[in-house]
Amino acid sequence: MIVKRKKEEEDSWIRMSQPSVLLATASYDHTIRFWEAKSGRCYRTIQYPDSQVNRLEITPDKRYLAAAGNPHIRLFDVNSNSPQPVMSYDGHTSNVMAVGFQCDGNWMYSGSEDGTVKIWDLRAPGCQREYESRAAVNTVVLHPNQTELISGDQNGNIRVWDLTANSCSCELVPEVDTAVRSLTVMWDGSLVVAANNNGTCYVWRLLRGTQTMTNFEPLHKLQAHNGYILKCVLSPEFCDPHRYLATASSDHTVKIWNVDGFTLEKTLIGHQRWVWDCVFSVDGAYLITASSDSTARLWSTTTGEDIKVYQGHHKSTICCALHDGAEPGSS
Repeated sequence: MIVKRKKEEEDSWIRMSQPSVLLATASYDHTIRFWEAKSGRCYRTIQYPDSQVNRLEITPDKRYLAAAGNPHIRLFDVNSNSPQPVMSYDGHTSNVMAVGFQCDGNWMYSGSEDGTVKIWDLRAPGCQREYESRAAVNTVVLHPNQTELISGDQNGNIRVWDLTANSCSCELVPEVDTAVRSLTVMWDGSLVVAANNNGTCYVWRLLRGTQTMTNFEPLHKLQAHNGYILKCVLSPEFCDPHRYLATASSDHTVKIWNVDGFTLEKTLIGHQRWVWDCVFSVDGAYLITASSDSTARLWSTTTGEDIKVYQGHHKSTICCALHDGAEPGSS
């Protein structure tokens, strides 16, 4: 088993060195940087002068990078050297804190401190739908069924937006007046985790009806950090044999939890300031983190060691995006 695990780690590291791996970071220095994951070399820098970038997301086909700013979202061509965005999405009136894509890349969703969740058809101009959260939206995730969005806001509300019925189908408040900073859903739709400003993760099992997942069954309450949890993310489908939850915090650490029992597996220590963002590699072997210490880091989830530091930003590195998997429809 040790030999097999070592071979898997070697294969994973080889894969991370491939040019098809997309790794991007954004900083308060008003730049977006693209990196070679294995060497740590920055090969492209995009100036983003109009605002800070709050969130980055790569389209499923790896063609575009979405940057969520204030108050716009801009789409950049990954394979072009042009510093100009190919599209700008305007409609929010404050910081855009969440952005993501439907699995086929046909539409994009966003959440903003203006209190709204919006849906944008990438094949047509303008915003197609808008939902009112009545408080600053910090996080939005798309359920794997592709028909429900889940949002978390500054007042502590979690809402499920049923895209088929075009309405809010569920509402819950794990802690009154405690901001929900991050949400994550298990790849198979079985669990949802909410992380808040008290360093707590709430875990629910999603009980499915015929079409929707409006029933949340409380499963676990995890006191993960003493500071804010700024990002939580569940490991992807091909992370075997265990399922993991990563939590990034203002206490300068990232923790890896085994979802089976929510026991602490690893504490990632190395960042000198707040850790704002984190993302798993497609096989769960690595984690990318972004921190106020102006660096991003690549960690082995097996050993808990940082194996690459990405240095180049001059101010806080707020967000990161990684796409090291196959494109939809490819074999």
